Amino acid sequence: MASTYSNNLKLELITTGEKATTWGSITNTNLGTTIEEAIVGSADVTFSSSDLSITLTNSNATQAARNVRLNLTGTTGGTARTLTVPDIEKTYIINNGCADAVAISNSAGSTVSVPAGKTMWVYSTGSNVVDVTTHLTSLTVGATVDPVVTEAATQTLTNKTLTSPAVTGLTGSLASSVTATTQSASDNSTKVATTAYVDAATGALGTISTQDADSVSITGGAISSTTVNSVTVGTNAAGNRTVSTSDPSGGSDGDVWYKVSS
Repeated sequence: MASTYSNNLKLELITTGEKATTWGSITNTNLGTTIEEAIVGSADVTFSSSDLSITLTNSNATQAARNVRLNLTGTTGGTARTLTVPDIEKTYIINNGCADAVAISNSAGSTVSVPAGKTMWVYSTGSNVVDVTTHLTSLTVGATVDPVVTEAATQTLTNKTLTSPAVTGLTGSLASSVTATTQSASDNSTKVATTAYVDAATGALGTISTQDADSVSITGGAISSTTVNSVTVGTNAAGNRTVSTSDPSGGSDGDVWYKVSS
C-alpha cells in the first residue's frame, strides 16, 4: 500500500509492513528535511511584479512553503502584493525584503500585511492569517532605535496615549467632538485655546455698558439697544451713564454722558 502524508507538513507516513528496504531513507528525509524545514528552515520566495502563491504537495522532499521563515525577494512592481500560503495550520516568520507591503493570506479569510523592509510573525489557521502576538506584558527597545515613527497610511487611534508627539505636515480638520486640555487662565502661550478657556477669559468682561476703563473707543455696535457710530470715554468713571443725542447737562462728578449721532 502506498504511503500517506500528514495534513500540515507533508511527512511521509509509511503503511505498516511497507517500505521494507526504504523505510530508513524515508524516515531520514522526514527528520532531516521535512521537520527541520518546519522548525528552523528558511526559503526565498521571489516576486515578479504580481501576486504569488506557494503550495505543499504530497512529498517529504524540500518545499518552500514548509519552511518556518519565508524571505520575500524580487520585484513587487510599485504596489502592494499578496502571498498566498497553504490552507494549513502553521506559523511563518515573514521577512519582507521587497519594496512594497505584502499581505499574507490563505485562499480566503483575513490577512496580515507585512510592511516593506519589516519582519513579522504570523499564523495560518487554514482559513485566516493572523498575528501570532497581539499583547506583550513588557517590551524593551534598544536606545539606538530611531524614536521617530513614520506612517503614511491612515491610522485610527482608539484609547491611545501619545506622549509628547511632534506632528508635522498635518492637514484636514478635527471632529467637533475632539477635546483638549484647558490651559490655566494666566497662560498666554501659543497652546491651543479650548472653548472653555475662551469662555473663562471673556466671560468676566460683561457688556460695554458695565465696563470701567480709562479709554474706550467703539465704532458701530450697540449700547443699551442704541446704535452708535463712535463713542469715546476719556476718564475712568464710576457714576451714572447716559446715552443721548443731546449735549451733556446736569449730572454729578463721575457720571459719563455718551452723545451719539442722531
